[in-house]
Amino acid sequence: MTPMPIPSIDRRRLLLASAALAVAALSPATGATLTQVQARNLITQVMDEVHRIINSGHPEAAMIRDFEALFARYGDVPTIARSVLGPPARRASPAQLAAFTEAFRGYMARKYGRQFRRFIGASVRITGARQIQSYWEVVSTMTLRGEPPFEVRWHVSDRSGRNLFFNLIIEGVNLLAVERQEIGAMLERRRGNLDAMIGDLRRAG
Repeated sequence: MTPMPIPSIDRRRLLLASAALAVAALSPATGATLTQVQARNLITQVMDEVHRIINSGHPEAAMIRDFEALFARYGDVPTIARSVLGPPARRASPAQLAAFTEAFRGYMARKYGRQFRRFIGASVRITGARQIQSYWEVVSTMTLRGEPPFEVRWHVSDRSGRNLFFNLIIEGVNLLAVERQEIGAMLERRRGNLDAMIGDLRRAG
């Protein structure tokens, strides 16, 4: 299976972070207490941290460690990992699911963290936020040097008990959906062997 390309943003693939999947599968089932101000503040914190890491001048390995810590701190990694894994997550043992979540977090940090040097000198601003069902979508605009601005939408929820982001949409492309397809293809190539994929995921990216 050929992974779905991210149109026009492969040259500037983002974090997250990150993130990766059908929004419907992630929409919180409980009533939201998260406010617009809290959602906007969370994404402001994330963007400030990303900017600090990018401009730190640290070696790539150190930056990737920082990105993984950022993902763990501000991203709802267990929810993202379960949704990316899809139906196999329901068949996985608790130990397998924990191992996959850890391996996926490191894989995402390496995969996207290596692209972040391209963001040196970039400017980001939040342009709006709206409530969708029981989560918030925070809209930001990013401008890289010498390139036209592009839109990044962050989905933020408090369903885990903390205010965390669980998805990114860049120029209309749902990164969670992209990662779900890629992880599914990886598992298919290993004939559904989740343990084998976890091992390979720890070495990939």
